[in-house]
Amino acid sequence: METLLQSPGQARPTINDKLTKEDKIRLLRDMYRIRRFEQTSLKYYNLGRMGGFLHLYSGQEAVAVGTVSLLGPDDHLITAYRDHGHAIAVGMTMPECMAELFGKATGCSKGKGGSMHLFAPDKRYWGGHGIVGGQTPLGAGIAYALKYKRIPGCCLCYLGDGAINQGVFHESLNLASLFSLPVVYIIEDNGYSMGTSLKRSSAYKTCLAERAEAYNMAWDVFLGEDLYEVRERTNVAIERARKECQPTLLEIQTYRYYGHSVADANAKKYRTAEEIEEYKNNHDPLQLFGKRLLEEEVLTEAQIGEIDRASKEEANAAVKFAEESPFPKEGDITADVYWEVDNQTEAGKQGTYFFNT
Repeated sequence: METLLQSPGQARPTINDKLTKEDKIRLLRDMYRIRRFEQTSLKYYNLGRMGGFLHLYSGQEAVAVGTVSLLGPDDHLITAYRDHGHAIAVGMTMPECMAELFGKATGCSKGKGGSMHLFAPDKRYWGGHGIVGGQTPLGAGIAYALKYKRIPGCCLCYLGDGAINQGVFHESLNLASLFSLPVVYIIEDNGYSMGTSLKRSSAYKTCLAERAEAYNMAWDVFLGEDLYEVRERTNVAIERARKECQPTLLEIQTYRYYGHSVADANAKKYRTAEEIEEYKNNHDPLQLFGKRLLEEEVLTEAQIGEIDRASKEEANAAVKFAEESPFPKEGDITADVYWEVDNQTEAGKQGTYFFNT
């Protein structure tokens, strides 16, 4: 079975050699922006200013920023409910995302989706999805459309380690392999399915990505703390999808600093404080990439501090925008449910809909 697994002595791809100084600064800035957006949203969630759930991405920033940075104009992505990092990485603004968390009409989903449903079709970002594994067949569908239309692009489909045991995920892998679809499934393996450790929730031999063997699909597994590493290894899979129209299953091993969601009352019970601090102190993607750029003399400590300060100010400004924005009107509750109804198409005039029975 073909894998993408690279041995330590194997020559690396040169994708990172193409990065300019400005590119590298932008990548670091995006990771800081994700971190500060989430810390600010956590503050206001705890103050009771947001409803619903809040699944924080802190600790995993190099995965979203690294993979998204490889995408071109014909590429798409779709993810699960821990979607803030991907949203900001694709270029969504903090105000539209924060307003969505606040349930305001100026949010990217008009205040109707909340934290788990950030969307940006104009950026080929097909959301955040709250149903575990529910995005995996959609990722295959997007890839099918690319192949059907002969568009040389790919679809990145992200999922958590807990979603790999959903039946629909296996059905998606089967079809992706059978139809030779240009999809790259990315398991963001943060070690825990809600509050259950990986070893207690999933049966595997050496790693989760190895399950691709059953579907005759290429796979790879690597750490997600080094942004350069993420870019190098993911680029191989993306190029296979674009040029050979072949699917890949990647397992990127990462870590989340907070619980499954902010409502996870046991976040510090199924993990030790020492474990969390170990990752924060020695594996934090922001610190590691910042240190790398210092060594490369791309930035100074003062400039990194300025990036951090500006990210905090941007997040605070997004909160101000969200607080000053109006809530959706009551009459809009049935809008944006069915495209056909909103646009008064012939199909929309047929049948009975749940809101006009």
